[in-house]
Amino acid sequence: MAGADEAGRGACAGPLVAAAAILPEGKRGEIDELADSKLLTPAARERVYDEVVARALAWSVVIIPPTEVDARGLHVCNLAAMRRALASLSTPPEYVLTDGFPVDGLGVPGLAVWKGDRVAACVAAASVLAKVTRDRLMVQLHDQFPAYGFAVHKGYITDEHTAALREHGPCAEHRFSYVNVAAASGRGNRPPRARRPGLVEAAPVLFDASEAQPPMLPAVAGGTVGVASGDQPQPSPCVGEDEAMEGEKR
Repeated sequence: MAGADEAGRGACAGPLVAAAAILPEGKRGEIDELADSKLLTPAARERVYDEVVARALAWSVVIIPPTEVDARGLHVCNLAAMRRALASLSTPPEYVLTDGFPVDGLGVPGLAVWKGDRVAACVAAASVLAKVTRDRLMVQLHDQFPAYGFAVHKGYITDEHTAALREHGPCAEHRFSYVNVAAASGRGNRPPRARRPGLVEAAPVLFDASEAQPPMLPAVAGGTVGVASGDQPQPSPCVGEDEAMEGEKR
């Protein structure tokens, strides 16, 4: 059984990250502190991340850059990222649990579980993989764009982030399809998928699962999705998708 979850759905900057994990049966699959990633401290998430990577029968992470979110829409990207994460597992699952909403096109039976990251260990493991990966990337993006405070709020909509957007305008890692970013860019009168300026692109992300930490997301390039996978013998305030992006439906 595989679990799948995402991180960054409500953020207005940075990538959307989805992950999948298959935990072994028995004691080896019982991980201390494993819980919904939003309920863990950053330090606890790092510890659980290491344990998931060490113990999982298979795991994968997919990174969707903000350019793809702007071009295709948040929910479409979310579903596609979960499919890619599950398809990247080296051990094909026989059954899939997803957090909150169903994902079709998996080729195997699946079940959407309300608050799945709190009741199913495999979904909780996926939530930690996605959250830690994304948080690390946002901390690295802070070095490129220090004016926005990405290391603190991880791209979610906070008072500090809103103030920085008003003062500096959006950067390449913001999602221009989101209402608040569009307003700060002066392009709020355009359709959501036509708001990103043509020369403002985010980069593809490719990294190896053996790396302790994903590399820095470059500031410019195209919309390729990065995948990390592995085999074995941190809570920010956010807004809902409908509030964040005009014209998108769940």
